[in-house]
Amino acid sequence: MVAKVRLPNRILEYLYDRRGEFVSPQELAAGGLAPAALQQALEQLGARGHRFERSAGRGVRLLRPTALDAHLIERDLPVRQIGRHVLCFDGVASTNDVAFDSAAKAGGQSLTVTAEHQTAGRGRLGRRWQSRPGTGILASVLLHEAGRKLPQEALTIAAGLAVAEGIEHATGVAAAVEWPNDVVVRPAGLAGADRSSPSPCKLAGAMVEIRGGSRRRQVVVGFGINVTAAPPAGELARPAACLADVVDDASALERIGILRAVLVRLDHWAAAGRTEQLHQSWLRRCEMINTRQTVASAGRRVTGRMLDVSPLSGLILLTDSGEQVHLPAATSTIVR
Repeated sequence: MVAKVRLPNRILEYLYDRRGEFVSPQELAAGGLAPAALQQALEQLGARGHRFERSAGRGVRLLRPTALDAHLIERDLPVRQIGRHVLCFDGVASTNDVAFDSAAKAGGQSLTVTAEHQTAGRGRLGRRWQSRPGTGILASVLLHEAGRKLPQEALTIAAGLAVAEGIEHATGVAAAVEWPNDVVVRPAGLAGADRSSPSPCKLAGAMVEIRGGSRRRQVVVGFGINVTAAPPAGELARPAACLADVVDDASALERIGILRAVLVRLDHWAAAGRTEQLHQSWLRRCEMINTRQTVASAGRRVTGRMLDVSPLSGLILLTDSGEQVHLPAATSTIVR
């Protein structure tokens, strides 16, 4: 059984690393891949969602965008904890729910769950996350030891920051963050965007969900990234964008590379537990400091100037009456 798994994975690596180029039968044979074994392996990879093109004169190539694949995501991933164990599904109700349900079988290890489509995906505060199948990254990371190094407030900040940093590393898009964990890009340069509006467009979002008591506390970081499509105008409370709107090089839209980059940054912040570095890094990507905002929190609305964001105590607003108010990241949201 191990050999049956290893050969398809070996061929998948070979074709994936060629970045959509054709690989000739002679080249595959030189790598020790016999034609009969290749055919069987391609059939197995097809069952995993991968698509191939064959040419009598040029050989075979892996078509892109590539299906999210656990082996390619895990392969040589430079992390300490997060991303070492990955489960990929075609469709689930919620990747967060799958991550929680898998906690007992994870053996104390962090686990990443991805899906091409969710039927009941959710964002912060019970909102629904909308994404067409195969057009984005839908992932949830079950944290074990890493989830205990940062409190929920700091993890909420770290989740959005990790997504923004990962996107920039993989695609070059300088994504900004908004309170508490939205990832946004400015409308300038977006096809069809309303350039008269100063509001940035939502590119991605993240959330932290905690279940269980203090002894059996389970923490899941869920995130969604619009890669090749975004929800149309009117379906969300704010304008949305996808990476395809702002990236010229289509090869940079490879979802596996983007997801791996996000996992590396999430591993960095969640495992390190450095709240002051987290604070400064988040502020450098936020354009909301010193702007007037209205925040809904715990059934009330607070309006004031945004002074700071603390990884430990949340958003700090200065109200018109001169009062400094601390609002928690887990239950607060900007009113638009």
